[in-house]
Amino acid sequence: MKRQLCHILVMLLAVTLLPAATSCRSKKDNIIYYKSDKDKGKKDKEAKQQDAQWATLDIKLDRHDNKALYTELKTWLGVPYRYGGHSRRGTDCSGMVMEVYQAVYGLKLQRNSAKMFERDCREIQKKDLREGDLVFFATGGGNRISHVGIYLKDGHFVHASSSRGVVVNHLDERYYTRHWRCAGRVKH
Repeated sequence: MKRQLCHILVMLLAVTLLPAATSCRSKKDNIIYYKSDKDKGKKDKEAKQQDAQWATLDIKLDRHDNKALYTELKTWLGVPYRYGGHSRRGTDCSGMVMEVYQAVYGLKLQRNSAKMFERDCREIQKKDLREGDLVFFATGGGNRISHVGIYLKDGHFVHASSSRGVVVNHLDERYYTRHWRCAGRVKH
């Protein structure tokens, strides 16, 4: 009994502190979910903060953009990295991409970034990237795909960073140009 109680306390502490310790160290706040109506004001405030996050990223949305994609991605910003995870409690890169594609497009993708490219995508040129396309990187050395993100627009993409959780970066950043592997458009 004591062991179970200790395990529960450790898990509660980890769930409380882990997002703050592992999230992006920028101006972004972690996404917080409220379960009661009395916290509706807090939830509205969080939604406004999420909208402000997009504004600070210099991503200007217009009527042609996929609002469903951006709405879904907003709920993932700040989610901590967890290897093998695919929920808002913690996710890795392919888990986040898989869940977003299921929610927005109703498509079931492979659970592994390399298999996503091999089985779910057709390769496209970097210059032909469109909103919702997948971007692949070889981060483990060599040329093997080991990381995936979702392209947004104007060079920005969202992904689950192993050190910062779900964040938005630019393809022209040095790390991502060095580790670039290819781009893919999901087959429908």
